[in-house]
Amino acid sequence: IRTADARAALDDLPAAAFDLLVADVYDGASVPASLSPVTAAAAFARVLRPGGWYVTNLSDGGRLTYVRDQVATLRTAFPDVLLIAEPAVLRGRRFGNVVLLAGAALPAVNLGVSAARDVFPARVVHGAALDRFTADAVPVTDATAARSPVPPRAEPV
Repeated sequence: IRTADARAALDDLPAAAFDLLVADVYDGASVPASLSPVTAAAAFARVLRPGGWYVTNLSDGGRLTYVRDQVATLRTAFPDVLLIAEPAVLRGRRFGNVVLLAGAALPAVNLGVSAARDVFPARVVHGAALDRFTADAVPVTDATAARSPVPPRAEPV
């Protein structure tokens, strides 16, 4: 575990150093723009050993445009990507967390069964379903990188 600017620390790590890399990085209520472009995805992939996995926790709502573009971005650097989210978030009914898993030989079926049985059931989107989910998504470049959306403010009761 390191405490540092995530992108700078990532660029300083040696190649093929990790089997698992988990990014749960927020600056306030959003993911910094520096972690969203294809150059960051390539850096995440670079520090993983063959067969390693990258996991990131993102938040989004509505059409999930940020998440869709992040899937397209990760697909530029990893052979396989899947996402895990609660159904209400996937349907755009609620702002919430989406977990992306990228790497090779992802256990989509096993994760799907486990996620569906969880106390807070979630869905795994993978393969052709993920292709449909991201049909209009565009990989993020350094020029188009932006922070993730912030959650809407709760209305006072």
